Amino acid sequence: MAVAGCGTHTARIIDRSGATVSTADVLTEVEWTRLLDDTSTARVVINPDGNCCERLGRVRSWRHKLMVYRDGEFVWGGPIIQAEWSLGQVEIAAADVLAWLDRRVPHQDIEFGDSDLTDIASWLIEDGFAPDDPGHQVEVIAPAGVRGAREYRRDVGQTGDHLRDLAETGLDYTAVGDIIVLLPETHTASVGRLTDADLPDGLVVAEDGTALATRWIVAGDDEGDVLGEAGGADAYYGLLERYLEQTSIPDDASATAAARSKLRSSLPVPVFIDSQQVTISPQAAVSVPKLVPGWCVDVTSATTCRTITQRLKILGVKVTETGGSGNTPGSESVQLQVAATGAETA
Repeated sequence: MAVAGCGTHTARIIDRSGATVSTADVLTEVEWTRLLDDTSTARVVINPDGNCCERLGRVRSWRHKLMVYRDGEFVWGGPIIQAEWSLGQVEIAAADVLAWLDRRVPHQDIEFGDSDLTDIASWLIEDGFAPDDPGHQVEVIAPAGVRGAREYRRDVGQTGDHLRDLAETGLDYTAVGDIIVLLPETHTASVGRLTDADLPDGLVVAEDGTALATRWIVAGDDEGDVLGEAGGADAYYGLLERYLEQTSIPDDASATAAARSKLRSSLPVPVFIDSQQVTISPQAAVSVPKLVPGWCVDVTSATTCRTITQRLKILGVKVTETGGSGNTPGSESVQLQVAATGAETA
């Protein structure tokens, strides 16, 4: 059985060509994250030794990538977006492979008919990287199960924004290294189990009423020519209506499908669990590299007044290691945010 363990990190900086610019074995701070439906980040503070200092002086944003390893296993990678050199240390900040899509636009006009959202997302990604690919893969776990039409115009809008719009209406995605993973919002495969014993410093259970809606209206324009809706007054909550406009939706049927997806994920009230920036026990029955947003963990907790025994979706992962030196590993903290939404309840 896999356990979380206490990891030690190393890092490497590589060029677009794949050549190693510098290793970064002496790390005093490491932080890497994974996020659902957005771009994650990483940060390292390096104490350069020997000729490592000269090599680190050549680091350039967007030209070079940061690669992070936990106990020798690759866990995070992406373009460097900021570097700071100071006396005795170099601090590097990076974003994952999705960051490039926030610097890309559609490169041709296209109209999708009745298509699964994963097919549309795959096209957006491949088109975004087509003129200049720094290295990426797309892995489709399963179709989204939400279908609709979409239209994109050459040079209109950032590709990353178009991808986030799809994620609002029935698709999940995340980045793991160079792999962009596409999966349905209803994906419920579990990668481990957590109990109160695995969270010795406690957790917070929060109900997010701001995300609740009992009726969704989705429009393709602000004129009301393309419109879809789902839901209505709820016997328990009453009527709470939300409106969303996405100009890439060209017809009423697609807008209705998007509204149904939004309703599924916002009714009942989403419940979130956060481990309060504390360390998951090293004996917890989870493998840290396998904590990927979009997958689930089974959580059983009775330490708060809101008892939880449920399979919950991973929304975010944050791993930090601090205080390390060349001979002494630092202390690692693994923070996990999970949630129960209408999709998981269904």
